[in-house]
Amino acid sequence: AALAVALVAMVAVRDAAWVVALCLTVAAVAGAVAATSARSAPAVASSLLSWGAGALRALPWVRHGVGALVGTRRAELLVALRSVAVTVVLLVVFGALFASADTVFASYLPRFGVGLLPAQLAVGTLVALVAATLAHLALAPPAWSDHRLPEGRPARRGEWLLPVVALGTLVLAFVLVQVGALVDGHRHVLETLGLSYAEYARQGFAQLVAVTALTLVVVGLAARRAPRGTSQDRLVSRVALGFLCVGSLGVVASALRRMDLYVETFGLTRLRLLVLVGEIVLAVLLVLVMAAGVRWRGTWLPRAAVQVVAVAMLALALANPDAQIVRHNTTEEAREQLDVLYLRGLSADAVPALDTLDEPLRSCVLDGRVVVAPEGLGDLNLSRSRAAAVLAEGAPVDSDGGSACTSAYRGSR
Repeated sequence: AALAVALVAMVAVRDAAWVVALCLTVAAVAGAVAATSARSAPAVASSLLSWGAGALRALPWVRHGVGALVGTRRAELLVALRSVAVTVVLLVVFGALFASADTVFASYLPRFGVGLLPAQLAVGTLVALVAATLAHLALAPPAWSDHRLPEGRPARRGEWLLPVVALGTLVLAFVLVQVGALVDGHRHVLETLGLSYAEYARQGFAQLVAVTALTLVVVGLAARRAPRGTSQDRLVSRVALGFLCVGSLGVVASALRRMDLYVETFGLTRLRLLVLVGEIVLAVLLVLVMAAGVRWRGTWLPRAAVQVVAVAMLALALANPDAQIVRHNTTEEAREQLDVLYLRGLSADAVPALDTLDEPLRSCVLDGRVVVAPEGLGDLNLSRSRAAAVLAEGAPVDSDGGSACTSAYRGSR
């Protein structure tokens, strides 16, 4: 629940739409898992559906609760509501007349955006529904929140061991072939393979990510059918699955090295950074699976997986990825392949980092940039506030007919 709240708070910290959207998506899943008390894998996977069911159940629950609370005081409540309504109407009518009669008096009155009123009512209704759903789910979690899949029927040791060991051997063989690339880096790619950095990095990276994800699925299925009747069976199962997981960690290292070569050559982008974080998350999940295999107890794994994803997303948002892209791509080593247009398209999160660049690159990427400072609590945003202050108080930007960008392009090629 705390991770979900922290992720939602990134709306007031980051300006990049892609970061905010991912934070809200992960927050929805983490919040649903927390609210529904989901612990098993099926319950975690269906937590969003459980949340929806909880919303439908919360409405009659609130209605009955209010009715029970009011009880015999229904007539008194109607009188109070009628009195409040009359008071509001009188204050609004006379306040509007007085405000139009005297501007000084009008300056002391609170201002309401009538155009935003429908949206505010919709958001208020949604927040009230979410709050009621949270309260109801906390008091009465779904019956299936702790539902677990039935124990898989253990296979015979030989029948089970052959495919697991064969796959682990294949994975290890692939990792051993990659050792040269991991150790020698650029020289291995150019001399042994005859490929450019980009060709080597692009060749099979997506496949390696898929292999890592599929390994987690295979390990989960194999653990359900693993022979565990005797202590020797459990030891053999642990060793075989651990062998497969360790080999898969080598695959993760190979994938990360390939992306590292690609980033060194062509710079960092949002997609490349997100893929790197995703691969690291898969590696952490593999380590957690290995830890669960030590005692052959993995009931905590589903919730831990959600927590790992939430922590990774929160760390990515706090690291300010748009600013990190600016810092990485404007180093001396990366200047040759600098994409100025890409820097100009980054969000307000990157403006303070862009302001630290040397001229004429600074003027090129900041030319024409307009950031409106937040107004009021509802528009509060730390990145936009900082960006607006930098643009207002920083050194003037040279916008002389694009000459700054012409010089910047010449210096980056």
